[in-house]
Amino acid sequence: MRRSAFFVIFLLTFSMQFGCKKAAVNANTGENATVATVSPFAEMTDANAAFAEGNRLFDDNQTELAIEAYKRAVEINPDFAEAYFKMGIAFALIEKEAMRTGTGEIVPGETTAGNKTVKPNSEKMFEKAVAAYRKLIRDSPDDAVSHFNLGRAYNKLNKDEEAEKSFETAVKLKPDEVEYLSELGSARIKLAKYHEALVPLKKALELDPENAEAEELLEDAQAGAKRVDYNQPDNTNTAKKLTSNSNANSNANVSIAGNSNTATKPANTDTKPKVETKPKKDEPKDKKLDRPGGSKRP
Repeated sequence: MRRSAFFVIFLLTFSMQFGCKKAAVNANTGENATVATVSPFAEMTDANAAFAEGNRLFDDNQTELAIEAYKRAVEINPDFAEAYFKMGIAFALIEKEAMRTGTGEIVPGETTAGNKTVKPNSEKMFEKAVAAYRKLIRDSPDDAVSHFNLGRAYNKLNKDEEAEKSFETAVKLKPDEVEYLSELGSARIKLAKYHEALVPLKKALELDPENAEAEELLEDAQAGAKRVDYNQPDNTNTAKKLTSNSNANSNANVSIAGNSNTATKPANTDTKPKVETKPKKDEPKDKKLDRPGGSKRP
């Protein structure tokens, strides 16, 4: 009996100790989960400082932490366009790696059960960047930097025509900015406007002859322009051929007409000179003609 009671007490003691340890583990797990959901940059109150920290982490290949810093920057300043843009680039790197390794839960561009196209986080951030840059431009229409950055955001969304217009405005406001000229040329190459791309790219190289990017883009534009010129029909040569054929036909008609007129003229076969006949000497000069009435004199 005593042994049974002792065994029961032992089991109760062991259960209580195990339960306490389990509760402590659960408490710690919950605490860690709470910490994981809280941004590591929550104590930051300066949007620019959070953005700078995001850039530092991004350059250090700590992409996920960089995204958290950018998120904190836009939490502090919801109109922080550049933070949205950099966050889009960071998300694009993660999405590209997920597609390469097949670890992504969804594939951007696919449709869900509700026939809704799945938008990747990078696209969402670039769209927010466009909205923020457009707001900046409304407040400062002559801000060349905002127009240029808006063009970059459009470029990431593959809106090439909108990107070209934004870069054109940036170049008009700052015509000697090599980066603006290069991006304008690049946008025109994407639109197959090769001849138009030559102008800003040549100017970019005039301003910065050592710019490798502008030089490479210029080579692409020149190659594209040659392809376009080669595939176009040579209207000048065609016009020359038509004119030559017309002249040839005209000359042929004249020749035929000339030959025909010559053939219709009677040939002059009488080549001998005409000789005038003279009266013979032994013939009488006066001849007796018949008198009126038919009578003759004896």
